Amino acid sequence: MELRHLRYFVTVAEELHFGRAAEKLQMAQPPLSYQIRQLEDELGVELFHRTKRSVKLTEVGQLFLEEARQILTQADQAVQIVQRAYEGEVGRLILGFVGSATYSILPDALKAFRKRFPRILLTLHEMTTAETVQALHEKRIHLGFVRPPVNDEELIMESVLKESFIVALPESHFLAQETKVSLKMLADEPFILSPRHLGSGFYDQIITICQKAGFSPQVAQEAVQMQTIVSLVAAELGVAIVPSSMQNIQRVGVIYKDLAEETPQVELAMIWRRHETSAILHKFLDTITVLHDL
Repeated sequence: MELRHLRYFVTVAEELHFGRAAEKLQMAQPPLSYQIRQLEDELGVELFHRTKRSVKLTEVGQLFLEEARQILTQADQAVQIVQRAYEGEVGRLILGFVGSATYSILPDALKAFRKRFPRILLTLHEMTTAETVQALHEKRIHLGFVRPPVNDEELIMESVLKESFIVALPESHFLAQETKVSLKMLADEPFILSPRHLGSGFYDQIITICQKAGFSPQVAQEAVQMQTIVSLVAAELGVAIVPSSMQNIQRVGVIYKDLAEETPQVELAMIWRRHETSAILHKFLDTITVLHDL
């Protein structure tokens, strides 16, 4: 039995006339009658009562009509799902992201993407830059939000945000009343940094700007995630240089100050596999482009 047999049967059952059904199916009547007879022979039942003047469904034919309609509906839905998946409108997108991305572009990007493609399932994993690169190579994610640089010929990187550095201070810190804080004022302060091996670019930027100010920071504590770093600042374990978007964290016990010096901007970028063919991924990239243009 093939789907075409079910379509022939449903059309005849709805028309209850072989001539009109054949016309609707754009075929001759004799082949249609033959196909229906062939279907009945395969099932071993009579689906229609036929006379010279009328065609009626048998009781078994009525039951079969309900099942045939369901099968055809499911088949049509399957075709639509496959076509939408090919066009990037249904399926799954797996993203990796550094924690600080959630305080800048990521929420708006996810909101816009969900609005445009509500049928696509989004799966998110918070990762360091190094973990994101590894996950891409292992094909566990489709795209990552990271802190550059990432030097990998197998990956494409595109900058999505550049922002200034600021300093996070404990609320009780003696510099809390300053409008701006000079880096030189932090020379004797304990610093809280993320480990270099988990994101060398971000770490190296902070070390470099401190060295240009005439000192090497005293690393008192290390923390992987940016929100953890801010929490340790609140606990008065040290100070931290962080992206300006971290001001969006409403954390009791922490205040943020602009730096007096001009410093290089910290960058947030997207990375994905160079030869990635996922239509869904490219729909997401298009969404980011639209956000940039607004």
